Amino acid sequence: MGRHQRAETSGLISFLICSVVCAIAMKLYVEYAPAIWQVSRRLFTVSAGMVTACGVVSFAIGYARHSRSWNLDHGWLVPVRRAIEILALSVVYASTIFLCDFAIMGVISSMMGSFIFYLPWITAGFAGVVGYFTFVQADLMNAKTIASLLPFFVLSGVTTAGLTTDDPYWYNNNFSQLGDRTTFAARMFNSTLILAGVCVIIVSYFAVSELITTQRLRVRWQREHVDAAELGDAGEDGVSATGRGTKRGSAVADAPAAGRLSRSDRATGELSHFALRTGVLMGLLTLAGVFFIGIGSFRYTPHPQLHDFFARGLPVIMTVLLAILPWLAPQLSRATFLIGDLGVALCSVASLVWMRGGSTLTNVEALSGLIFLGWFIVFARQIAAIEADRVAAQLVYAQLHAGSVREAATAGKVTSLESRLASDR
Repeated sequence: MGRHQRAETSGLISFLICSVVCAIAMKLYVEYAPAIWQVSRRLFTVSAGMVTACGVVSFAIGYARHSRSWNLDHGWLVPVRRAIEILALSVVYASTIFLCDFAIMGVISSMMGSFIFYLPWITAGFAGVVGYFTFVQADLMNAKTIASLLPFFVLSGVTTAGLTTDDPYWYNNNFSQLGDRTTFAARMFNSTLILAGVCVIIVSYFAVSELITTQRLRVRWQREHVDAAELGDAGEDGVSATGRGTKRGSAVADAPAAGRLSRSDRATGELSHFALRTGVLMGLLTLAGVFFIGIGSFRYTPHPQLHDFFARGLPVIMTVLLAILPWLAPQLSRATFLIGDLGVALCSVASLVWMRGGSTLTNVEALSGLIFLGWFIVFARQIAAIEADRVAAQLVYAQLHAGSVREAATAGKVTSLESRLASDR
């Protein structure tokens, strides 16, 4: 079996294990838990917690089982970094699974009423599906998969908070009013914002790491191509050596991140001020995540100045990021830059309409949040496309390199045979 088929098969095994474990655990909980822990929200919390635990364990096993970073061959920092990656990604999956499961439980309860008799089997079904998908996604992980989780748990958390709040007119003011209480709904909303900020930081780390990896590989290939071309021009077999260099050069030209670069950058394979660009990109994305965390951490009533600082600073950071994105990440497509500019324009128009009294601040915040999530998904999918192109280019380059080695070996055999014949004559 190939890698993808093995991942699917292992996912089915994870489905069975998670289903059985959660069915038994939830059945025991329903039968033996005290009555105070049998109310709807606590039941939903326990059910979502069990499903989340199964999903996180399944993800961690799937992500770590093929890794070769757990030995100390490359130093102790490598396994530590891998463990931090697993922990960070587990936070993303745990928050997504918990909020989505809790929201779905609330919807089912509103339709069916009390469904405590079916709860163990519903929990088992959710745990099986979650265990299957998390294991398969962990085995085939990329930036696109991570970013695709972001809108699910954000929408789930905000929807759950909106449905369970005791303030039916919160939307007439702004989203801050939804989280400006000590109720369950307010805690749900604020926790969603905090976890969203954490997820943004985590996805940003993986995205920038991919840009760095791709750039380093492209620079190395360009330098090897230049060296091969120089050796071909200096050798006796200049035509064939240069031809091989040209083939490698074509593979490098098809490599990722070869897009919006200057002519001098393409010639040297280097992107001017690359470290500065990636540093600023990572800094702005991290600041966006920190400001999300700040909005959820400081409610308006006890901390009005801090809350307004984070709430008003986030649009400024995103506007600056989208405005200078063509310089920060020229590897991305022009369509990505255009979408970002359109998003800024739409938010600006919505803000003007609100200031003239034609809309509510809630509508402006909702539009801005949806545009940011949409752009962030597009950004992550672009990074995932760069990663896929890099992997494909590595395969092509490896095949060309192997072909060059075979040609050199064949040429060496022919030369030795000709020398032996000459000595015999």
